[in-house]
Amino acid sequence: MNLVIVESPAKAKTIEGYLGKDYKVTSSYGHVRDLQKGNNAIDVENGFAPTYEVSKDKKDVIKELKKLSKDAETIYLASDDDREGEAISWHLKEALKLKDENTKRIVFREITKGAITSAIEHPRGIDIDLVNAQQARRVLDRLVGFELSPILWKKIKTGLSAGRVQSVAVRLVVDRERAIDKFKPVSAFKVTALFILDQGKTLVAELPTKFKSEDDALGFVQGCVGAQFEIENLEKKPGKKTPAPPFTTSTLQQEASRKLGFSVSRTMSVAQKLYESGKISYMRTDSLNLSEEAMTAAQEEIKSSYGDSFSNPRRYKTKNSSAQEAHEAIRPTNFGLHTAGGDDSEKKLYDLIWKRAIASQMSDAQIEKTIATINISTRAEKLRASGEVIKFEGFLKVYIESNDDENDEPEQKEMLPPLSVGQALDLKELKAKEGFTRHPARFTEASLVKQLEEMGIGRPSTYAPTISTIQKRNYVVKEARDGHERHYKEIVLSGEKVSTLDKTEITGAEKNKLFPTNTAMVVNDFLVEHFPNVIDFSFTANVEKEFDEISQGTKTWNSMIASFYGDFHKKVETTEQIERSEIGTTRELGNDPKTGLPIYARLGRFGAMVQLGDISDEEGAEKPQYASLKKGQFLESLTLEDALELFKLPRQVGEFEDKVMTAAIGRFGPYIRHDGKFVSIPKEMDPLQITADESIELILAKRKADAEKFIKAFDENPEVQVLNGRWGPYIKFGKKNVKIPKDTDPKTLTYEDCVALEKKAPEKKTRKKK
Repeated sequence: MNLVIVESPAKAKTIEGYLGKDYKVTSSYGHVRDLQKGNNAIDVENGFAPTYEVSKDKKDVIKELKKLSKDAETIYLASDDDREGEAISWHLKEALKLKDENTKRIVFREITKGAITSAIEHPRGIDIDLVNAQQARRVLDRLVGFELSPILWKKIKTGLSAGRVQSVAVRLVVDRERAIDKFKPVSAFKVTALFILDQGKTLVAELPTKFKSEDDALGFVQGCVGAQFEIENLEKKPGKKTPAPPFTTSTLQQEASRKLGFSVSRTMSVAQKLYESGKISYMRTDSLNLSEEAMTAAQEEIKSSYGDSFSNPRRYKTKNSSAQEAHEAIRPTNFGLHTAGGDDSEKKLYDLIWKRAIASQMSDAQIEKTIATINISTRAEKLRASGEVIKFEGFLKVYIESNDDENDEPEQKEMLPPLSVGQALDLKELKAKEGFTRHPARFTEASLVKQLEEMGIGRPSTYAPTISTIQKRNYVVKEARDGHERHYKEIVLSGEKVSTLDKTEITGAEKNKLFPTNTAMVVNDFLVEHFPNVIDFSFTANVEKEFDEISQGTKTWNSMIASFYGDFHKKVETTEQIERSEIGTTRELGNDPKTGLPIYARLGRFGAMVQLGDISDEEGAEKPQYASLKKGQFLESLTLEDALELFKLPRQVGEFEDKVMTAAIGRFGPYIRHDGKFVSIPKEMDPLQITADESIELILAKRKADAEKFIKAFDENPEVQVLNGRWGPYIKFGKKNVKIPKDTDPKTLTYEDCVALEKKAPEKKTRKKK
């Protein structure tokens, strides 16, 4: 019997189907060993030698794998074909004490019968250079995290963390927010004209240039009163559109975000399932390459589905010098399969991957652009109307790439109605509308990945974990923000009459954008000042290049770490001497007009807040008053007026059932407190404005929801309740939540049933506090 070890049970199941009865395929469930906990995992004095230990939750897995490997003729280590996968295989070999003579390393980039058979026929040894590159990353990241985090705890607040890539990602978000804050919009007037043609058709034309001032725009519009408009010139230009290359990890994350609304981590977990079930090639890649077989298969599919004229085989070269061309872009394993996947998410993502890969091998779209120049009898300026017609669809038959602009889909220009040179046009309306320059766009998860990739920071396997980490650590929040009202002017010519209108629009609404928290800003400034090289963009990109050199065997990993660590450690020691008061976690805003006491904006244990009065150890001294900041307020730009508004909270809103209702802001946002209970205030309501009636409505709605949540309780133990949750009924057993089997009616459960189900339920993994 031969043993094949892969990382995941899903992958094992797919591979076992291809290999037959002489092979047992089993899973290691990811990494089996990691650096030991605590400060002694890395021996700094002796070449940064790491000490590994088998993770607690993998002890049983290792026991089982040892038993299976003892009886196996040959052991094939078949983890993923990248640094992380190579390291998993090496750790397995070490932990299971496998012998060289009967241990083989096999790799494949897709899980198909052909790829697996070929891998078994062409085994190799473990590539120790790749393992060392992964060890270098792991050791460097542990050193940075373990030495920086305690400093942040002492100097800023406990529980903070820093990391080589995550801190750079946070810095990008912070820098962008500050650029937005400094941005001053500039207005300009854009002129559009609407003409009525025969048979009810219309033509829209624009002035190619904008007017900087209202006076200039008004002068132009007034100058068009009584003017004749006619087509002066019609120009036809052939053009073409070329398809985008097949997906890499980063472009898949971007397009799935734009087209499907997937978060980066969701895209990766759905892609992982498609890969493990053998539907797509490996999803962590920065290569644009397609294999000869894939190109041939795509060609056959295009010719049979759309015809020979739609086929145009293309090779794409990867810009990134570190990309491994032996790897492939993300593509379907079988182009003949137009739909695949278990659930809706998998089907949607597969559809996107199939279309993009197929389109990349299709002909250009042939376009004809028409530009009409329109003469104004009373002015020197010319209006322009443009349209395009698709002469040959080519790849557009299958796929149109989205862009990062707010109006998601790319604009498809309409075809112009039939026009002729010298044709007189009947003006219905001419309008000069005031528009404003837009501030730099806030990052979405996907556009942050794009930025990291362009700067050479991180690699395909690190994007999703980085984006998740900065949100988990509460440095960055992904949320929607409401827009605000803005006034603009419109100058309209209709008939012979020119009117100037004052209008309003809602602008600045954000959806699923990344905002830095106040903690992020304070930590970022601290790191920029004291550890500039750790979060320097080019340093972080250079480290990635050094990891690549280690993986190619041209650099030794310990010397690379040593050259970084000396200066870094010295900096850590000197930074420990800095007084906490020197770090900008507190700003004095001024004095309270009523009491004369000082008001501070500062970072507290639960986030950003304002403080009225000083902390004093004297007996009987009044304690300071505190208030939390509202969403979107930053410590660095908060004014005394903003703070005084915040101190109006908590405010008594009124009484209900003879008990006071109080509006306030807590660490989880604004709420109403009534009779010892808390009710969240929704984001569209302001705690400073909320009325008694609105508060009563929220309290009653919460009571109704709680009543519907409750199914039953037990006299034997009031801590045990059967409740209705977001995902159906469950048992609340003290602090533990227990699932109820699907075929059980929750109303019929006895106390004994609940106890029995609790005993069977697995213990919830708790995160140990450091």
